[in-house]
Amino acid sequence: MSLAESQDRQEGSPRGRPRSEAVERSIIEGVMKLLEEGVPLGEVSIERVARTAGVGKATIYRRWSGKEALFVDVLRSAEPQDLELPGTSMREDLIVILEQLRQRGLVTRSSVILHNVYAQMKSSPKVWDAYHATVVEPRRLIAFEVLRRGQRNGELREDIDIELLNDMFVGPMLVRALLRPQAELPEDLAERIVDAVLEGLRPAKS
Repeated sequence: MSLAESQDRQEGSPRGRPRSEAVERSIIEGVMKLLEEGVPLGEVSIERVARTAGVGKATIYRRWSGKEALFVDVLRSAEPQDLELPGTSMREDLIVILEQLRQRGLVTRSSVILHNVYAQMKSSPKVWDAYHATVVEPRRLIAFEVLRRGQRNGELREDIDIELLNDMFVGPMLVRALLRPQAELPEDLAERIVDAVLEGLRPAKS
């Protein structure tokens, strides 16, 4: 029995809850090792991860419902952590949200593994759906609330659809970070995008 499995058995948490950070870390590192070796995402099975991490399949299934959920946590562990929104103004919160996207773009560009995984994920509907539901959508909902607050506070016109509005802010950063890998991602890019879009969205002065 491996050390990771020994630690896992000694902890008696209910099914589905992490019982040891060391065990969880060894599993996530096992997935990353397989990806570093060039194993395609579609060929990374729970059995293969278990062998690589030195744990049993049951140890993995106690933490993740399947490989899609595991892959999402692997990706999240490789991404920069979400920054805390200051909450002082809509503008400041939007800058932080776009800065998070800029930092993820920088990480993806510098990591061949992440770049390949993101590319493969698009052709794996189950993985993409899981990533979208647990990572992308919650972030979108946070942005929606920031924009709604801006409308309530008079920082934005009230006649614009929130979802469209969010795309107007996020779109330029995603184009730079993902669709134009040669484009620069300067430190002040988030601020420049937010200010450029806000210039045409502020309520007209009476």
